[in-house]
Amino acid sequence: MCLAIPARIVELEGDKAVVDAMGNRFKAKTTLLENAKIGDLVLVHAGFAISKVEEEDARKTWNLIEELDSFQETDKKISG
Repeated sequence: MCLAIPARIVELEGDKAVVDAMGNRFKAKTTLLENAKIGDLVLVHAGFAISKVEEEDARKTWNLIEELDSFQETDKKISG
């Protein structure tokens, strides 16, 4: 399964961006977006920014990712 991750554009040169998702920086292409700019929040899937997102939606997703990460360290899980 593949997920799109919300990330903020922190560097941009042409259609080549560096994005930040929860402190992790990686490269993404903005070819599929019109008028992408530094500071925009975008969904990144397979190395491409596929749409812009609102701050509140990005934060909700980041919170869910943090919850999933903390679940890995709990003694309550029954598989994995």
